[in-house]
Amino acid sequence: MLGAVCGDIIGSVYEKNNIKKKTFPLFNENDRFTDDTVMTCAILIASMEYKKNKNINKFRDNCIKYMRELGRRYINAGYGQTFIYWLLSKDPKPYNSYGNGSAMRVSSVAYVADSLEEAENLAKVSAEVTHSHTEGIKGAQAIAGSIWLLLHNANKREIYEYIELNYYKLSFKIDDIRLSYTFDVSCQGSVPQSIQAFLESNDFEDSIRIAVSLGGDSDTIAAITGSLAEAYYGIPKEIKDKAITYLDDELLYYLNTYYNFSDKIKDIHKKTK
Repeated sequence: MLGAVCGDIIGSVYEKNNIKKKTFPLFNENDRFTDDTVMTCAILIASMEYKKNKNINKFRDNCIKYMRELGRRYINAGYGQTFIYWLLSKDPKPYNSYGNGSAMRVSSVAYVADSLEEAENLAKVSAEVTHSHTEGIKGAQAIAGSIWLLLHNANKREIYEYIELNYYKLSFKIDDIRLSYTFDVSCQGSVPQSIQAFLESNDFEDSIRIAVSLGGDSDTIAAITGSLAEAYYGIPKEIKDKAITYLDDELLYYLNTYYNFSDKIKDIHKKTK
């Protein structure tokens, strides 16, 4: 989950100012968390509650509840107009989206699932409350399933085969598509690219640099890639420590329900406020 947050923050400054290379400052003063972080935290809360009761219907209700509660509190985080309408509606209904929002927010379900099938089912439920299009659900399931496999010692070859068999064709290299790749917020137009960025990486930082260098929807692509990379590599302490300084107390508190940040890391956060 924190891998998605790191990717979101690092990629945020490049979403509207794409950079087509891997050499760039990893963090800078204009970085910020966006809707990707807020919605990742919302699904994290729902996932942690699901872990206690294993009630899938309650999980669905909680996804809606926490996405709407946090979304309204962070209304200027960068949502699309349709999602804002869903957030503010008195009777929120799925709106058949196939956007990549379903994939960027899903990572936590893999951490509470006891099987690949459960991870994929939780991903489906977390997606379909808004992103009810088959491609929206597919994107969430591809990421959640991959993270679950990585957490259970799958290697990159196995992830490649899992994605190719069940979700997307990965018959491209990032170097071959970088210059021609343009802004695409659909799952089918950004999730395979995010997965490929992870598969080509050498470590966590490299995965984020590859994802951002692709251009397009940089913060979300980096968030998705970061969620995969965290499960495989872990997150270097210096990146983790720096990323959380961009979070406010509320979001840091929600992430702490899983990560149990040390007092030292909390102090780093307080000193930057």
